[in-house]
Amino acid sequence: MRTAQALGCLFSLIVAPLYCAATEGDAPRGQTLYESRCVACHSLDASRVGPAHRGVYGRKAGSVADYAYSDALKNSQIVWNATTLDQWLTDPEKLIPGQKMNYNVPDAQDRADVIAYLKQESGK
Repeated sequence: MRTAQALGCLFSLIVAPLYCAATEGDAPRGQTLYESRCVACHSLDASRVGPAHRGVYGRKAGSVADYAYSDALKNSQIVWNATTLDQWLTDPEKLIPGQKMNYNVPDAQDRADVIAYLKQESGK
């Protein structure tokens, strides 16, 4: 029993900080990723193929007035935060079936960086 407890403590001291460090967002890198991957459809300040993103962090999903969202997104009760944005960028269809974004960000660090940038640009 003591061995299992010791291993659990060792795990939390060694592995947990590595996991947390890997998922901390780097906003400047997130801006570079955003500009290379997202601007084909999105802008911070204007809705295009996708809705404007400035202020997205902390905003209810489907609530930008000048964008035609899917009913699925408009009717969701999601508020965008680090967790929901990570789930969205991992697999939008899994998070909100029937939505219309056909893009994902498979790398966890890339997602964390983009989220850090969006949070920064939302004034949070």
